[in-house]
Amino acid sequence: MKIGIPKGLLYYKYHPFMETFFLELGAEIVVSEDTNKAILNEGVKCCVDEACLPIKVFHGHVASIKDKCDILLIPRIMRIREKEFICPKFCGLPEMVVNSITDMPEIIGVPMYADSDKNLRKWALQAGRRVTPNVLKIKKAFSKALMAQNDLEVGINDDGYKKSVLLIGHPYSIYDKYINMNLVKKLNKLGVGVITEEHIEDEHKDIEVNKLYKKPFWSFVRDSYGTALHLSKNEEIDGIIYLSSFACGIDSVIIELIQHNNLDIPMLILKTDEHSGEAGFDTRIEAFVDMMERRNRIEGNISTHG
Repeated sequence: MKIGIPKGLLYYKYHPFMETFFLELGAEIVVSEDTNKAILNEGVKCCVDEACLPIKVFHGHVASIKDKCDILLIPRIMRIREKEFICPKFCGLPEMVVNSITDMPEIIGVPMYADSDKNLRKWALQAGRRVTPNVLKIKKAFSKALMAQNDLEVGINDDGYKKSVLLIGHPYSIYDKYINMNLVKKLNKLGVGVITEEHIEDEHKDIEVNKLYKKPFWSFVRDSYGTALHLSKNEEIDGIIYLSSFACGIDSVIIELIQHNNLDIPMLILKTDEHSGEAGFDTRIEAFVDMMERRNRIEGNISTHG
């Protein structure tokens, strides 16, 4: 049996779990290519116009492998932390894809609650039975998948650069080099190191989030807002770059919260969609780096003569 796994959305953070689980069940894995122009164009063609860029890209990944597998995994990830939820588009992702792309194979769209091993095990039992009726085999595959996931080191924490920026946004934007037009590499070439939220402990994020008048509903809000406030207050970064997808409702909430509560630190918001051009993208990044350098020189002069 061939299980298709699209290389989009949260694949970048959870691919060891997904792939190991089905491989241990005896299935063959078919993973789509890295995002490219053909995949983007296909996604734009078959997805609804109102969707954000990562959702359109995911549709393109599905379309690229749907005829190469027996079953397609479309992760309906509902929750990764207790009392918090993921983007609402994830909740209806299987239905969105099936209604947008014709001639689809059988899909696995079981709701995934990854806020505890117990809840995640329920997903594994339901999804695993689509491959084998052997419950013991499913349980063993689940244990090995968890170990593989725990061994994954996610995130960026550059050393050896004079300047450092926090890069925040949804993981599927930050780690998809085609969507972000090699943003990290461009920053490194300009002498700027990057850090991402995975390298900040949850307790530090929670301290900042708990100061809000209302607990965030979305996990992405807690991660991005908590990290931005913690690092800026402790003066561990020279700037913040928020990589946002056009038409993302959660992004609009996060950006507003950070701008309203952030300390005096430069912040650049980069919005991407299928029409984003690399030339304009590069110009904004270079201007932001120049601004950080001027700011550092001014502050250095003030402290020297102060």
